[in-house]
Amino acid sequence: MIKPINHNTNFLSQKAELANKNDYQTIADLKDTLEANSENCVGMAANMIGINKRIIVFSMGIMTVPMINPNIISKSGKYATSEGCLSLVGERPTQRYKSITVKYLDDNFQSHTQTFTDFIAQIIQHEVDHCNGILI
Repeated sequence: MIKPINHNTNFLSQKAELANKNDYQTIADLKDTLEANSENCVGMAANMIGINKRIIVFSMGIMTVPMINPNIISKSGKYATSEGCLSLVGERPTQRYKSITVKYLDDNFQSHTQTFTDFIAQIIQHEVDHCNGILI
């Protein structure tokens, strides 16, 4: 189900709780909401739809990839960039890393450790920041 975008910075600044198998509907809602906002958005965290759980989704080509309880375990190649966010107005400067390794659960709650680079890595970092209560 497509959910409204949360703009409450007090809520968005809270650290998200770990997700579990009871949060499957949130994964589906995030996918639907990302697809509905695909012209303006490439990634979302659950707090962007008002759910304080550690779940993100992002577009990778034609696929929408969910990550449950993502944790960035290594990063390299720091650079400066500017980002926008569907929950916030305008763009802001931020620091990102060219390459990251993420440990996460997929939507079947199977564990993965995977390395991402470039723009996909940037999207994941932005959404994991949301899970950590960090706003750009």
